[in-house]
Amino acid sequence: MIGEGNMIKKLKAQISNFKLKWGWAILAGLGIVVLYFVLRLINLTILPIFCDEAIYIRWSQVMWHEPTLRFLPLSDGKQPLFMWLTIPFLKLFSDPLVAGRMVSIFSGLGTILGAFLLSLTLFKSKRIALLSSFLYAVSPFAVLFDRMALVDSLLTMFGVWVLYFGVLLIRYQRLDLAMITGIILGGAFLTKSPAIFFALLLPSTVLLLTRKKNFLVQIFKLIGLWLVVFLFAFGIYNVLRLGPNFNMIAARNKDYVFSFQEILSHPLDPFKPHVGQIWEWFWFFLTPPVILVFIAGLAVGIKKFPRQTVLLLIWLLVPLLTQMAFAKVFTARYVLFIIPLFLILAAVFLEWVIEKVRGLKFILVFLGLLFFPALQFNYHLLTNPQKVPLPEGERRGYLEDWTSGYGISEVRDYLKSLSSDKQIVVGTEGSFGTLPDGLLIYFDKDPKVTVIGVGLGLDKIPEPLSDSSSKGNPTFLVANKSRMGAQNDPGLKLVMEIPKAKGKSGQDSLLFYQVK
Repeated sequence: MIGEGNMIKKLKAQISNFKLKWGWAILAGLGIVVLYFVLRLINLTILPIFCDEAIYIRWSQVMWHEPTLRFLPLSDGKQPLFMWLTIPFLKLFSDPLVAGRMVSIFSGLGTILGAFLLSLTLFKSKRIALLSSFLYAVSPFAVLFDRMALVDSLLTMFGVWVLYFGVLLIRYQRLDLAMITGIILGGAFLTKSPAIFFALLLPSTVLLLTRKKNFLVQIFKLIGLWLVVFLFAFGIYNVLRLGPNFNMIAARNKDYVFSFQEILSHPLDPFKPHVGQIWEWFWFFLTPPVILVFIAGLAVGIKKFPRQTVLLLIWLLVPLLTQMAFAKVFTARYVLFIIPLFLILAAVFLEWVIEKVRGLKFILVFLGLLFFPALQFNYHLLTNPQKVPLPEGERRGYLEDWTSGYGISEVRDYLKSLSSDKQIVVGTEGSFGTLPDGLLIYFDKDPKVTVIGVGLGLDKIPEPLSDSSSKGNPTFLVANKSRMGAQNDPGLKLVMEIPKAKGKSGQDSLLFYQVK
C-alpha cells in the first residue's frame, strides 16, 4: 500500500510538472490551430477556381471512377499524389472545389506541426516553435495557397518534415529514422519535381553534427543512413513507372527550366528579372514588417544559433537562387516550400524581443504593427478577393484573365436549375483548364448535362453545338469575352455576362449564351 501511494504521488508530481512545462504551450498551440482553420475555412470558395485547380480536380474525378487511369497526371508530366489524396475528399464533400482545397488545408496543418517540431528541435525553445507556427498560420503567403487546390502546400509540408527528420537522423543516427525520412522524401517525389532539392540538401544537416569523437566513423555511418533514405525515396518514386508516360515528367520539366548550356549563353537572364519578382512577392505576401523581422532574426540567429541558422539559410537560399537562375516559368507559389524556413528565422527575433523587452504594452504595439498588413490582406482575401493587394502577375492569373474562374459558379447554378427531358449540351472555349474542366467537375455525376470543350478561335458557333441545337437539345456556349469572336452571331442569345476583376488593361467577363 505504501509503495502504491508513493507511485501515485510520483505520478501526480510528473503530471503536475508536465502541466507546468507544457500546459501553456499546448493551449497556445490549440489556439494557433483554431486560428489556422478560421483563416483557411471561412468563405473557402470565395476565390474563383483557378486553371490548375480545375485540371487537378478533374483528373482526380477521372482517376476515382476509372482505376486504370490512376496515373493520368503523367500524361502532362505531373506527379499524381495530390490527385490521389483528393479522391477521398471527393467522397466526403459535394462541392469538388472544396474537396480539392481541403487537401491543401490539411497539408498546411501538417506544415504548422512540422515547423513547430523543427523549431523546437533546432532551438530548444517552445516560444520560437509556437511563434513559427503562428507566423505560418497568419502569413498571407500561406493563407492564400493553403486555400487553393494546388500541389504546392503538399510539397511544403513534405519539405518541412524531410528537414525535421533529417535533423533527427543527425542527432540519433538510427536506421528507423532513415527509413521514415526516405518515405517522406518519397512522398515529396510523388508530389512535384522540386522535391529533388530536399534530397540534394539533406546532407547539409551534417552541420549539426556535434560529436567530435570518432568523427569519421560517424560520417561514414551517416553516409550509409543517407543511402537508406535515398533507397526508400527513389523506390517509392519508381512506383510511377507502373503507369504510362513516365518519361513525360522529364520532358515537361524542360518546359519549366533552362538547361546549363542555355544559361551559359545568357547567365543573367532570367536571374535578373526574377530578382524583381521575388522582391515583389515577398513585399506583398510576407509583408515589409516580417521581412525586417527576418533580417533581424538572421542577425540574432547567427550570434546565438550559428549552425542552425546557416542550415536554414542553405535550405532557403539554394532552392530560391537555383529557381531564379534556371526557371523559365516562375510564379509565387513555386517558392512556397521555403517560406516556413523564412518564418522560423523571423520567429527567432520575435522570441529575442519577448525575452529582452519587459514592457507588455511595447510588445503588444510591436506585434500589432508587425501583423497589421497580414491581417488586412487576410480580411480582404476572406471577404472580397478583388480588394486583396496582389502582385500584378498573380492578380491577373487568379482574378482577371481567362485562368480565373469568375462566372463558373453562376453558370453551374443556372444549368442545375433547368428542368429538361432532353440532354443539355454545354460547349466551352478551350479543351482543358478553367474551361471546360472548371465547369465539368460540377456535372461529373449528372448524365443529363454534357460539357464539351470546343477549342479556341470562336468566330462562329461550333458545329457540334449547332447540331445539338437543331436536334432540340437545350444547348449553351460559355466563353471569355476577350476570346469570343462571335459575340454578334444571330444564332446566340446572351443569358448572362459575369465580370471578372478589373485590371489595368480593362475588364474581362465570362459570357454565357444559349444557342438558338
